[in-house]
Amino acid sequence: MIDEKMVDRILTRLPELEAQLSLPETAADSTLYRKLLKEHAHIKKTAGKAAVYRDIVRRIAENRELAQDDDPEMAEMAALELAELESALPSAEQNLLLGLLPPDPDDDRNAIVEIRAGTGGDEAALFAGDLYRMYCRYAESKGWRTGIIDASTNEVGGYKEIIFTVEGDQAYGLLRYESGTHRVQRVPTTEAQGRIHTSAATVAVFPEAQEEDDLDLPPDEIRIDIFRSSGPGGQSVNTTDSAVRITHLPTGITVQCQDEKSQHRNREKAMGVLKARILDAKRQEEAARQGAERRSLIGTGDRSGRIRTYNFPQSRLTDHRIGLSLYSLERIMEGDLADVIEPLRQHAMGEKMQANFREAHAASCV
Repeated sequence: MIDEKMVDRILTRLPELEAQLSLPETAADSTLYRKLLKEHAHIKKTAGKAAVYRDIVRRIAENRELAQDDDPEMAEMAALELAELESALPSAEQNLLLGLLPPDPDDDRNAIVEIRAGTGGDEAALFAGDLYRMYCRYAESKGWRTGIIDASTNEVGGYKEIIFTVEGDQAYGLLRYESGTHRVQRVPTTEAQGRIHTSAATVAVFPEAQEEDDLDLPPDEIRIDIFRSSGPGGQSVNTTDSAVRITHLPTGITVQCQDEKSQHRNREKAMGVLKARILDAKRQEEAARQGAERRSLIGTGDRSGRIRTYNFPQSRLTDHRIGLSLYSLERIMEGDLADVIEPLRQHAMGEKMQANFREAHAASCV
């Protein structure tokens, strides 16, 4: 059930935010301005969902009265509309309940994606390349930008590992559920006898670190190594030492970038990935302290840790976390991921909503 008082409390925040955003001192503080702007956009969407829900509730009440009208024609029309409205109410209620959840501030961030070939040799590397292409096509459809940070290819044209950025509105919020082990079942191009092979690749998605994260990386905790970039087979790409490897000594986290010809740009990109990994490690530690369950993003690359299976002979994608099966694999591999990502996002938000309600109920019982 919708708590109307809660809805009103949240919506009264809208004029307060608009007043704050119009202040010169708010505009002068870019961090505060962005924060308030995001909150305003979220509550504005919630207001729209509340308006839809309340309109349906109002019309249901009106049509229930009209359905008792002495005029048979009027009563019949009201009964038909009442049935339509009552069928639309659960969806409107669910949308509003989800809108009442506090937004995750990380959702608006850019994403850093790492794909690694797992079990399956050359075929796993080819599949890692297919996943990279799939995410790039999806990013293109969303108007996002992608950029390679580091890549290690193999002899058949796949990727042993590829790390890239995805920049755009809600990039991390939509891609965050892609983390885990992806399994593929198909006849590899390297298979002469037409047998179906099973291979795996792992995907990890991190939110890009921002200034407000206040990550302090003292120079004495960082080791920077410069080396010459190389391509497939160890062939030299650049004639200058422009590739950069950065190691965070306290955690042992190592990142390298050799995609740019400029040593400065490679260092900048590598530092961005390093900060994202350190931020993720800190959040995992915090979650562990709070007793939250959080599985490893990378996993082992083994088939047993799979979150999703891509079955090419049956053109079927199965996401094992929510029991989702779609028979449109060719379209999905071309980047049409909406039917995959949206159910995962809705499921996660539903779980979050239930957790919030449990916490609120427990607090009210104290």
